Amino acid sequence: MLSHFAMIPDPWFYAVAFPAVIIVGFSKGGFGPGSSLIALPLISLVLPPLQAAAVMLPVLCLMDLASLWGFRGIWDRRVLPTILAGGVAGVGIGAAIARWVDNEAILLIVGTVAVLFPLHRWFGRRSDQPAPHSLPKGLFWSACSGFTSFIAHAGNPPLMVYMVPLKLDKTLFMGTAVIFFAAINYVKLIPYWWLGQFSAENLGTSVVLMPVALVGVTTGIWLHRKLNDRIFYQMVNIITLLCGLKLLADGFGLKFT
Repeated sequence: MLSHFAMIPDPWFYAVAFPAVIIVGFSKGGFGPGSSLIALPLISLVLPPLQAAAVMLPVLCLMDLASLWGFRGIWDRRVLPTILAGGVAGVGIGAAIARWVDNEAILLIVGTVAVLFPLHRWFGRRSDQPAPHSLPKGLFWSACSGFTSFIAHAGNPPLMVYMVPLKLDKTLFMGTAVIFFAAINYVKLIPYWWLGQFSAENLGTSVVLMPVALVGVTTGIWLHRKLNDRIFYQMVNIITLLCGLKLLADGFGLKFT
């Protein structure tokens, strides 16, 4: 337990963090988890990147619990076991080789995939039929997701490459993805704790942000239920494209401050 409650005192941090957390909660509840890329760049304007990630991780874990409740009992029984196995393996690989990994190269690779994938969905030749579930593809892309989530907090694009072509019902898609990213985020708590990132100040700040996160998630879940599948998948593609552009910018060392 913490010996005392503490929090980041800088008011500019909260001016940035509150809208960032609302946006992420909105996305996680309505259009696909794994969207911390949207918040981390904003919060990193006022905090070092590793501290920003440490503050956000408990908040993301609470969002996952809210999303799990919102989509309780809903998941694809063919897809979920495959992607969970691959995702946890990917986190393990990332933890084992993190010290030797070139982060910029990973960002550029994942960013390129994230940009090309929605462009292909919009402009490339593709079948109108759902892609069949594939064990090898599911394991590969979910392992990539777990790996890039651990290394660069960028797990969303690789998983979307596998899941979007399946054309699941939007609520089945969300329920499956919610469980996957909840598992990944909770597994990541262990190395973050080991790295000493959960200080009293960081955890206290996370607690302050949690009510804002719940507002974002519940609003996203409400909107999700209002959308048809076509609009939902268009929003998923747009979010994936924006994440890819941000990853490419980070990989090339561009700063928008």
